[in-house]
Amino acid sequence: MTVPPRLPSPAATTRPAPAAAADARLRGLAPVVGPHTRLLVLGSFPGVASLAQQQYYAHPQNQFWRLLQALWPQHPQPGPQDYAGRCAWLLERGLGLWDVYDSCERQGSLDAAIRRPQVNDFAALRARCPQLRVLAHNGAESFRHADAALAALRLDGSAPLGRAPLSRAPLSRAPLGRAPLQALKLPSTSPANAGWSFERKCAAWHEALAAAGLVTT
Repeated sequence: MTVPPRLPSPAATTRPAPAAAADARLRGLAPVVGPHTRLLVLGSFPGVASLAQQQYYAHPQNQFWRLLQALWPQHPQPGPQDYAGRCAWLLERGLGLWDVYDSCERQGSLDAAIRRPQVNDFAALRARCPQLRVLAHNGAESFRHADAALAALRLDGSAPLGRAPLSRAPLSRAPLGRAPLQALKLPSTSPANAGWSFERKCAAWHEALAAAGLVTT
């Protein structure tokens, strides 16, 4: 008697793909900086929308671009369809963009889901940003790496490092040529940060831009 071959059970044919496939390592975006960058905005890691479009702060509900237009109302910002123009607009004003993480594993866009992150090589920016004065950490996850970023980006060996949380206290107004590099913790522009009103975020970010001499007080 011939025994028929054993067929796989329905459960075996519908078994989901291994979880590791969903945890593929993600790579971040290149820095947007120039020789006149005075303030570097450091996020944590690009969200799903930003990675898909290869653009910083691409999620339509992220308030980053709207916030900067509110702080520089006299300088019309290019629209979302002109990302290259937006980057040039930032660089002309002395502002740069990067993230603290070069790569990580993550499902979704929340910082809490980040696993096995690799920190960026901050020291690589020293020669590219000789006028850098302020690291503006966009949210708490980014600010966790403030000390490492300050140490790596220290441009003047005689200048002390400065690290401060978000505060209403006045910031140092030393001349740009002699000001120490400082790191500031700012409220996240992410839509997940609903606890801060747009007006409060604007006030906090204005303080950071003023510290770098990018807006008047």
